[in-house]
Amino acid sequence: MRSLGLDPVHGTRETFRTLCDAMSRPGTIQQTPNEPADYAVVATLVDHEVKTYTPDSTLKKALSEQGRLQDAQPEDADIVHTHGAPSWDVGELDRGSLVEPSDGATVIYRVESVSNSNTNGSTSVTLSGPGVSDATTVHIGLPAAELDSIHQAQSTYPRGIDVVFTVGDQIVAVPRSVSMEVV
Repeated sequence: MRSLGLDPVHGTRETFRTLCDAMSRPGTIQQTPNEPADYAVVATLVDHEVKTYTPDSTLKKALSEQGRLQDAQPEDADIVHTHGAPSWDVGELDRGSLVEPSDGATVIYRVESVSNSNTNGSTSVTLSGPGVSDATTVHIGLPAAELDSIHQAQSTYPRGIDVVFTVGDQIVAVPRSVSMEVV
């Protein structure tokens, strides 16, 4: 993963810890040890048994060179990566089943911004549920329609998708157990 600027031992370990922290504290902005964070997250989660979709040729090449790329279409992938709002519908991704909700896809978005204060071009979402203190508002650089689609894909708990938003070296996680509503 050195071709992505990621130490294959220490970098992935730190990214995994950061990702666990972000998933257990939905809506909090966490910092990864590498930039871009979406590369670090995908490289940390993907191995040769995980079906992956990414349109990013740099990421595909790095994973392929490591023998870790099992390329798939978004609706068949375990890990789905995109830059901004995708051309495919997030509602078509695997949401797992009642018996195996963990089979639901994990989607990693590279977005324009994530912040705790409203910035131009960002959409405000309110999170509530396990791990969220009170109701947390996060501002994400994606169109409201895409965030609504994510909300719908997560509305069948325990089935659903886990989502990680990244920008620079920052990540914000929204697991399927959390309710997300566009403000």
